[in-house]
Amino acid sequence: MVNQTYELVLHSLPDFNFLAFVFFATICSYSFHWYLTPDIITITSSRLKWLEKNRNVHAILFLAGLIGAFIYSLFLIKKWPWLLFSVFVTFLYSAPKIPHPFFRSLRKFALGKTVFLAFSWMYVTTILPIKVSGHEWQNDFYIFAASRFFFIYAICILFDYRDREYDRSIGIRSLITWLNERGIANLFAFSLFLFALSTLLMLRYDYDYLTISILFVPGIIVAILYKIATKNFSDTLYYFVLDGLMALSSLLTLLPGI
Repeated sequence: MVNQTYELVLHSLPDFNFLAFVFFATICSYSFHWYLTPDIITITSSRLKWLEKNRNVHAILFLAGLIGAFIYSLFLIKKWPWLLFSVFVTFLYSAPKIPHPFFRSLRKFALGKTVFLAFSWMYVTTILPIKVSGHEWQNDFYIFAASRFFFIYAICILFDYRDREYDRSIGIRSLITWLNERGIANLFAFSLFLFALSTLLMLRYDYDYLTISILFVPGIIVAILYKIATKNFSDTLYYFVLDGLMALSSLLTLLPGI
């Protein structure tokens, strides 16, 4: 996804040090988040049950990711304010899981937790590459960032829908635990509408029809899968199909002739 931003928006090769930083930072943040989730075995998921029994793996990956991210951040030291902001936003998503009264209290005010997650994905894969490259900011960057954010947010809504009973059981509040079925469907549809609108607006900035079509493909698939995803909570659907859709347009961009 970072590479796609370099190719479609910046029209340049990606910075290896930045790619390595994102790789290790992602491992670090994911491991941190799941290590702090001690009772996920209540969820019917073979993947999550395995993670629950192997928390030591999280600890090892967290340390490896932390060390790797720190080392490669040294090559980007002039960009640290932008990097630290991404760390802060990512931390906000996992903070309510930290076993401390102050952080546990954040569960009551976590209505925007999915927004933090979607924004973190968008920021790291869209805004951060632009800032690290030192490229002068352009208006089409706002449109591309909006397209990516609302697409990722639509997928995050489905993950929150799947986890809403678990979130309620441990006191985490979110828009999805607060809204009823119709409200969730409307929020999902509105997010995809904004994704489609912002993607189409990219045509005003000389993005060709093929590029726009590639960006649309995963959005169309997510829309089709909504009813299925609200009834089928299998690991394959969520951790392979839906998670994979976030990177699908990036992979299509790599095809010859694109």
